Amino acid sequence: MPPPDAAADWTIPQRWDAYTPQHHARWRFLYDRQLRLLSGRAVPEFLEGVRLLDMGEGVPDFARLSERLAKRTGWHVVAVPGLVPEDVFFHHLAHRRFPAGTFLRGPHELDYLEAPDVFHDVFGHVPLLTHPVFADYLQAYGQGGLRSIRFGALDKLARLYWYTVEFGLIATPEGLRIYGAGILSSAGESRYALESPIPRRLAFDLERVMRTPYRIDSFQDLYFVIASFDDLLERTLRTDFAPLYARLEALPDLSVTDLLPTDRIIEAGRTGAASGHPTCSPALLPN
Repeated sequence: MPPPDAAADWTIPQRWDAYTPQHHARWRFLYDRQLRLLSGRAVPEFLEGVRLLDMGEGVPDFARLSERLAKRTGWHVVAVPGLVPEDVFFHHLAHRRFPAGTFLRGPHELDYLEAPDVFHDVFGHVPLLTHPVFADYLQAYGQGGLRSIRFGALDKLARLYWYTVEFGLIATPEGLRIYGAGILSSAGESRYALESPIPRRLAFDLERVMRTPYRIDSFQDLYFVIASFDDLLERTLRTDFAPLYARLEALPDLSVTDLLPTDRIIEAGRTGAASGHPTCSPALLPN
């Protein structure tokens, strides 16, 4: 059941007028800091989305933001009271509505936040929804999520969202770039994801991703790298998930420290096979 102040689809009024000058100043600090960090780190399509949506003055009004977004790709931003049930979340995505929380992190939470806030949800996620292919991918994910409920495979599908929409990297001719919102909205992980020698970075493989649990309490130990948004969408649309779910049920989960012979490791903007085959340019990352 939705909370008493929410509609049947768990949406609530944003109450934009309730944000104080301090809230808007805190948003501007986070926004300006992230844009400085993301220059040369974020995928260009994200930075173009930030420019198109023009969210730098303060916490965005979802109604006005949705007007600009809908003109590009037909998506809208709807306010929700924090995390919502999986079926509600999938239903919104399937109908091109992105659910966003309304609270903004406090002054003591600028560098670490336990639960996603409006900055994560809007700054991290919404700019890429101006990109037609990524917008189609997120809708396809929502549609697939609704179908997955009857297979009891929500945990497997959640991993796909985590390793793409939240913590995905993409190979470009200029090197690896960030497109996952969990990285894009984090000052620390914006540097760590691309520059730290600690995490593994593997070429995206759908089954591999869905066999790999994730952690939510620290920077990631593993990132998956897609070749392009077009390739990610194509893989999603052409996969019959019913037999994939059945196959995954018979396979053990993989630790983030496991390395399979078929894994392609990506190091410092280059890619190679786990067995030590010669490296190649990210632009030639196999589809």
